[in-house]
Amino acid sequence: MRPHLPLSALRAFESAARTGSFRLAAAELGLTPSAVSHAIRGLESQLGAALFAREGRSIRLTPQGETLITHVERGLGELRLGISAVAARGPERLRLHCAPSFAAKWLVPRLKRLLAECRGLEVRIDAGADYTRFRGDEFDADIVYGAPRPEYYGTQAFQALVVLPLGTETVTPLCAPSLAAAIRSPQDLLGQTLIESAVKKVRWTDWFTANGLIAPRSNGPRFDRSFLSLAAAAEGLGVALESLRFAERELADGRLVRPLAGRAEDVTYVGHWLVFPRARRYAPALRLFVDWLGRELGVPLELTALDPPRRQG
Repeated sequence: MRPHLPLSALRAFESAARTGSFRLAAAELGLTPSAVSHAIRGLESQLGAALFAREGRSIRLTPQGETLITHVERGLGELRLGISAVAARGPERLRLHCAPSFAAKWLVPRLKRLLAECRGLEVRIDAGADYTRFRGDEFDADIVYGAPRPEYYGTQAFQALVVLPLGTETVTPLCAPSLAAAIRSPQDLLGQTLIESAVKKVRWTDWFTANGLIAPRSNGPRFDRSFLSLAAAAEGLGVALESLRFAERELADGRLVRPLAGRAEDVTYVGHWLVFPRARRYAPALRLFVDWLGRELGVPLELTALDPPRRQG
């Protein structure tokens, strides 16, 4: 006979597996750590299998726990979707943390289109260069600059995240039209004021190397955000090395131009990534946003591909 497993115990198990801690799970569920521990020990007793290996105050999923969590996540996610489908519908709220330049130069200019295409979606955006750790329930997702690594989150917490690349970006020199006439070849940039982006993954040294040249010493203003570098370039303060993704508006209205388009090697890379807890992939607001984001970027972002295969029979 199959055991009857209490939903409250399964929720405690899912929260502890996702947070990597009975204490954090207890805080999230409004329980005591001992209550969470007791619920999980009850599950283990009913199943006849250890779900966590306990090492002092730390815990990690056993192979049996790893197997169970994929199905519990899916089951709880389907339950949330079902409740959402039949309950009185309010707005679907997306709480998004986002890299500042991505928010300012790409997302906000498209926000009207997002809200028009995803009826009923309510978006709250916090911009910051830090990485949210998804502790508690503050954010549903994070758009980060630079590939996320386990050391940012902790190894176990990182394993509970979904990390999706947001397509390839092209980085190229950009300047005001007034400067473009003097820039006909890569060598011409050696005599120009070069605007520095301090935290950019692709720097002037990378661009000059790609074009067979040695980069000159830094001689221009320096900024810690791409949108500031682009604004300075549009004002004629020098040449910025920036992503075409962020310069769309300035290029479209003629405030910036590509002086070496077709005459120099551009640098391409994956700069931005979407990160969210695997357990959140069933949230209706996140699904709406991810579908729209993939369409807008022309990048396949399939949340259904993250689901474990269903057993037949």
